[in-house]
Amino acid sequence: MLTMNEPMGRAALARKVLPYALLSPAVLVTLAIVFFPMIQAAWMSLHDYILWKPKDFTFVGLKNFATALGDEVFWISLKHTVIWIALTIPAQLLLGLATALLLNQEFPWRPLARALVIIPWALPSVVIALMWVWIYDANYGILNEFMLRLGLIKASVPWLADPDTALYAIILTLTWQGFPFFAVMILAGLQSIPKSYYEAASLDGASTLRQFWHITLPGISGVLITAVLLRTIWVANSIDVIFVMTGGGPGYATYTLPLYAFIKARTNLDFGYGSSLAVLFTLMLLGLVVVYLRRAGRGID
Repeated sequence: MLTMNEPMGRAALARKVLPYALLSPAVLVTLAIVFFPMIQAAWMSLHDYILWKPKDFTFVGLKNFATALGDEVFWISLKHTVIWIALTIPAQLLLGLATALLLNQEFPWRPLARALVIIPWALPSVVIALMWVWIYDANYGILNEFMLRLGLIKASVPWLADPDTALYAIILTLTWQGFPFFAVMILAGLQSIPKSYYEAASLDGASTLRQFWHITLPGISGVLITAVLLRTIWVANSIDVIFVMTGGGPGYATYTLPLYAFIKARTNLDFGYGSSLAVLFTLMLLGLVVVYLRRAGRGID
């Protein structure tokens, strides 16, 4: 009996160990490329470390964080980051929702339309940034030409060179790039709602607006919560489009906290201060995510 139970015991042990063995490569890669750099950045933020003085790695505690709180550019960047998130996410959400509702209807060439709407999301960020730089160009940009022909402006506007318009011009660019994500997510949620719900509501005399409010929105609420959370994290950390289009300028007009941290580390080679900015932003974003999840959870309940 012992010899028969021994293979069975090994098989049971193998079944228990197999899931962990299959997951271990992904866990190790995640630890190597995500958590280890995070720990390294947190540790570096507590030091005075400038790359052109590699041997000078002095522990300064929370000095870098105190310096950041007294840094005028930090507060300018934080203000821009709040505007960046507060305008981009709702704009992407509303445009994506409208697109998903349209693509959920029956019309000719609908599969083609669903494929084409993905293009802004599929294009590399650098390509999108360069394309919109040409669109915004004050000399030969199509936006100025279009608005001049319509009589909306009397002279060409340097959209990316004007501190009053540069940030909002980039927000428009990112809105165009990111709305397909919402459209695809919401479209998937719409198709999971049984059509019988709408048929029953129509028989009861419910208007289209009431059907949208009482059937569609509750049906896609879970998708909306997930999509908004993911896009908030991605948009908040997005620096590639800003860096290519303006580099943070003119002046500090398009600085966001992630971009400021990147510029401090890349241009000034001040990895200690740059890391402290990144850690501060991570903590702020983590707090925003926690608050959002708690409010969203109460909304679902």
